[in-house]
Amino acid sequence: MAFLEHDLGDGAALALRDLGTVAEAHRLTLANLDRLRRWEDWAHREQTEEGSRAYTRIQLAGFAEGRTLPLVILQDGAVVGSLGARIDVQRETAELGYWVDGAAEGRGLVTRSVLAVVQHLAAERGVHRFEIRTALQNRRSRAVAERCGFQLEGVLHGAFRVGAERHDVALYGRTV
Repeated sequence: MAFLEHDLGDGAALALRDLGTVAEAHRLTLANLDRLRRWEDWAHREQTEEGSRAYTRIQLAGFAEGRTLPLVILQDGAVVGSLGARIDVQRETAELGYWVDGAAEGRGLVTRSVLAVVQHLAAERGVHRFEIRTALQNRRSRAVAERCGFQLEGVLHGAFRVGAERHDVALYGRTV
């Protein structure tokens, strides 16, 4: 079953990231770039709408092959965040990543989104193990993982390069 849209309640939804979401998602990325640069290496590269379009095409190709689940988080129809899953079909695993606009934090949008994706991938794709990797100091991201039932499995020292810095990574796992 394809994942095209999922109602999260209270005007929130998940939808497939597609070429129609590129302009709005790109504007949101630019508006949050200072926040994202603290935790994400990709945010240190030049951000162009054409680059976002190319990335979306790559993600959609992966979606068609069953290797990715690229989603946008919506609130009242507007893009307020992103959630993606990289799926290893052979190992029945998926790694999740997410971010949300600063103005949308604290509403449970990411938590509800992660739980919906875990449920969908387990039921529809047979994914058994889920992982979230986040910078050890990224307390908000770690809190989402913990609220969603992920367990801290270890710390990978110096595993994330973000700009000129290296971060220790908190590795969270959950099996279903």
